[in-house]
Amino acid sequence: MASKGAASDTGGVKPMAIGGRMVRERERLFGMSDVERAWRKQFLKDQILAPHEPVHVPQYHQELTNPIRRFYQWPLNKLWEKLTPSIGGYRAYCTRFWIGKGLMTFSLLYATFYYFKYNTNDWTRKGGWRVIKSRRAVVPGEANYPAVSDRTKPSDYAARGFKESPI
Repeated sequence: MASKGAASDTGGVKPMAIGGRMVRERERLFGMSDVERAWRKQFLKDQILAPHEPVHVPQYHQELTNPIRRFYQWPLNKLWEKLTPSIGGYRAYCTRFWIGKGLMTFSLLYATFYYFKYNTNDWTRKGGWRVIKSRRAVVPGEANYPAVSDRTKPSDYAARGFKESPI
């Protein structure tokens, strides 16, 4: 069951169309009274935006975003402001968007590389991802056929780097 209140887009009130029944052409063709014609005329007039709209209100963004989000968006927002006069609003926004996504992708790839390099699953730790390399397939006719396994004793299996340890 959905909760009512602040989490709801309409504050718990069912949304309604402000256009009324005259939004549909079929309803208008049935016939409109003088009051409905006047209302429709005013409704259409109200849909026309003023030349200065849409109005950018800086406090609106500040009210909708929390301080942490504003903090990490600040560098790219400054870049956006600097680029807007020279390349236009849309291109500046696209540049800002793709630079941010590129930095996130690079950070994710770097963190993954770092984790796999420095958090291997060896005999000294219990956790970590275990990366196992399969042996290369050798078929008759190749120079090193038949390839003999380098594992000769039972202790060679599942050693997890113990034999290479300096301890």
